[in-house]
Amino acid sequence: MAEEIQITLPDGSQRSYPSGVTGLEIAQSISEGLARNVLAAKVDGEVWDATRTIDHDAQLQLLTWNDVEGKSAFWHSSAHLLAEALEGLYPGIKFGIGPPIANGFYYDVDLGDQSLGEDDLPKIEAKMQELARQKNTYERRDVSKADAVDYFTEKGDEYKLELIDGLEDGQITFYQQGNFVDLCRGPHIPNTGFIKAIKLMNVAGAYWRGDEKNKQLTRIYGITFPKQKELKEYLELLEEAKKRDHRKLGRELELFTFSERVGQGLPLWLPKGVIMRERLENFLKKAQQKAGYLPVISPHIGHKDLYVTSGHYEKYGKDSFQPISTPHEGEEFLLKPMNCPHHCEIYQSRPHSYKELPIRYAEFGTVYRYEQSGELHGLTRVRGFTQDDAHIFCRPDQVKDEFKKVIDLVLYVFGSLGFEDFTTQISLRDQEDQSKYIGTDENWELAERAIVEAATEKELKTVTEYGEAAFYGPKLDFMVNDALGRQWQLGTIQVDYNLPERFDLTYIGADNQKHQPVMIHRAPFGSMERFVAILLEHTGGNLPLWLAPEQFAILPISEKYADYADEVLAMLEERDIRGAVDHRDEKIGRKIRDAEVTKIPFMLIVGEKEAENRSVSVRRHGQGDVGTYSLPDFINYFSEQL
Repeated sequence: MAEEIQITLPDGSQRSYPSGVTGLEIAQSISEGLARNVLAAKVDGEVWDATRTIDHDAQLQLLTWNDVEGKSAFWHSSAHLLAEALEGLYPGIKFGIGPPIANGFYYDVDLGDQSLGEDDLPKIEAKMQELARQKNTYERRDVSKADAVDYFTEKGDEYKLELIDGLEDGQITFYQQGNFVDLCRGPHIPNTGFIKAIKLMNVAGAYWRGDEKNKQLTRIYGITFPKQKELKEYLELLEEAKKRDHRKLGRELELFTFSERVGQGLPLWLPKGVIMRERLENFLKKAQQKAGYLPVISPHIGHKDLYVTSGHYEKYGKDSFQPISTPHEGEEFLLKPMNCPHHCEIYQSRPHSYKELPIRYAEFGTVYRYEQSGELHGLTRVRGFTQDDAHIFCRPDQVKDEFKKVIDLVLYVFGSLGFEDFTTQISLRDQEDQSKYIGTDENWELAERAIVEAATEKELKTVTEYGEAAFYGPKLDFMVNDALGRQWQLGTIQVDYNLPERFDLTYIGADNQKHQPVMIHRAPFGSMERFVAILLEHTGGNLPLWLAPEQFAILPISEKYADYADEVLAMLEERDIRGAVDHRDEKIGRKIRDAEVTKIPFMLIVGEKEAENRSVSVRRHGQGDVGTYSLPDFINYFSEQL
């Protein structure tokens, strides 16, 4: 009789099973309905195939499409299905890697002398559907390094051989479905039959292992679903996302632009974009002033030694903009990648007493980081960006209270801008590999405990992710869901015991001795560029009235009423209401359409009747006519909408 093992389920209940049971068999013992939906299993925190045997007491979570890890296994298996279809259609094809991504999957392939374009995707989709209907199981097997090398040598796939070269015996597994075999760690879904809806999205180029010195492979992106209805909904969501693309809206609303002459990833802000940015900055500056922050300004460059001291050069120097040499021998500067080292030096500029702490320095500081050209994307991934940065220097006994105050500030910002659906991610050190972090275990434990306790006391909805901490300390990241249900990381708070130590920052305590302060890094917006991009997509360009660069457009029916239109403009500008007169020689219908396209909140139409009565005929963007108002009444109505 097989040895019994104890399986602990997420609700804490325990069940006994024979050793060698699979997650799928456990699901079947609970309910057939559950078993039909199980895609993978999480065993003691590690995601496994649902068909892999369990031979020890374990904690088990059965993963379905509703779980992030379940979707990941589904899309990973779909990448293998894509590879099987490609191998059938393009003999001699070689394979790089094929991972799941946030939405779907891709596979990098070397087609040799063959070619593949967007027009070929429907044919590949059809082949994938044919293979999926065969319901072939994903079979895992351990393989020795020698056998793995022999297999892919015979197949002539140098990419897999290069991957195998970095592995050792005992680390290598193959997966097979149908006639397709791949080098893979897994996990995978039970069989191809789960994949019901398939859409290959596009074809792109990608250098092998992301290195521009290597050969460029063909990357095929796709997405799959367990139901056709879900694919239809996803494609409809994509169409809506295209309409909301911040790059498109940025052009239409004349907010920002890019120039190849200026350089990739370096946005140029246009007048209307600057107005919006300044409104955002002033909104936060006002809140920060109330919360006791002190404004500071630091330069755009710093001596290389500054970033050597902070640790940023060691961690990021090779992948960042290279040092700027001056005429003075051996003197090098860097474009500022972070504001925090500069703020440490500002703190260091004079002695401090424990009675002064906390000290909160805030700066809208522009920083520069070299991103690969293929990773740049509108305002969401740039090479120069402005952070709404602040650094709080406090005593150890003040850390938790200060952290909670920052949480309150972030929640105020989100609430004011309509971001109501969010979770918070507690980002901690990697439990296995701690080589990428600086500082002592003791300081890390203190910092991690402060974050966990503060988040708990503020009753935040949290998830914990190991390995996502900054190199100098743990952090709390705010993960916001936008109007289309997409998740973005916006706003971060970090506790740091390490930079104060590296910069030898001190304060004089009540005992008249020197003590080291704790540093809290925070940025509610994150970066102005990325925040604006996400806000544009979240609102579809229909910005809150207080933030709109142009709050009204005055539309005279003909040139005869231009003088009255200018009078209306002057009166509204006196009351700090922003807008302009459309003096173009166009019909009123065209002027209204153009104002609608540029999403101006109010259109004020003036003609003979309005000029006589000292009034305006008012239209709201997206709503149409809302009535005729005297100018004082319109100003009151406008104020009520703010």
